[in-house]
Amino acid sequence: MNTNTLPTDELKKYGIINEDLSFSKKLNADDIQKFLKGYTIVADNDKNRATFQLTDNNTQLKVIYLERDKNLPEVLKNSKKRVVYTDIHRVSAKLSPEFSLEKKAFIFDKETSKVVEFDFIRNATELTAIIADKKDTKELNRYKNELLKLKSYLLDKIDQYPEIAKEITNDLSIVSREIDTVNNISMNHKQISKADDSDIQLNVNDPDVYQDANQRRDDDQEQDEELEKSRKFRR
Repeated sequence: MNTNTLPTDELKKYGIINEDLSFSKKLNADDIQKFLKGYTIVADNDKNRATFQLTDNNTQLKVIYLERDKNLPEVLKNSKKRVVYTDIHRVSAKLSPEFSLEKKAFIFDKETSKVVEFDFIRNATELTAIIADKKDTKELNRYKNELLKLKSYLLDKIDQYPEIAKEITNDLSIVSREIDTVNNISMNHKQISKADDSDIQLNVNDPDVYQDANQRRDDDQEQDEELEKSRKFRR
């Protein structure tokens, strides 16, 4: 890893390093080490997002500008009440062609009291598990609708960008897998619901059960009468 050929002018321009070449105080030691190893730095401001990544043996800075469909403060506030789904569109990038939509879910973690961002592709399995664990049919359907929207978008982009069709196909496979998982979960929920309804119907309407209950009530009444007679006799 070469740190002597960093694109210092660009890093200064975006406030990642200072004039004395020290890194911004907004970045901790772990952030800096990851950045130098190729990880991405993300900067958010309202609807705007910018990502920064070192490439070509740390000699180039890849900058991508994106725009979210919702304001970040609004997302963070509402995610404390329910899962918030957002779309982030790429505004500009030095590298092209690249399809421009990223779909995210913002979920409030009660254990840490923090809002966590999940990507529909990179965090697919974990995100589906978290949504399923809520055992909320409405939320599961909301999540499925977002997956279907993403699938439709990716299908359109295969024709538009044939040169990166392989990458898009990989993403499609992930999304399709999660849709199948959600469908299986929904089916299990329906089966459980039907079983519960069946039990209730049996208790209320089944004639054999009704007759058995009446017979037990008559038998109990006869036993009570016999006991009362026995008490009177002993007196």
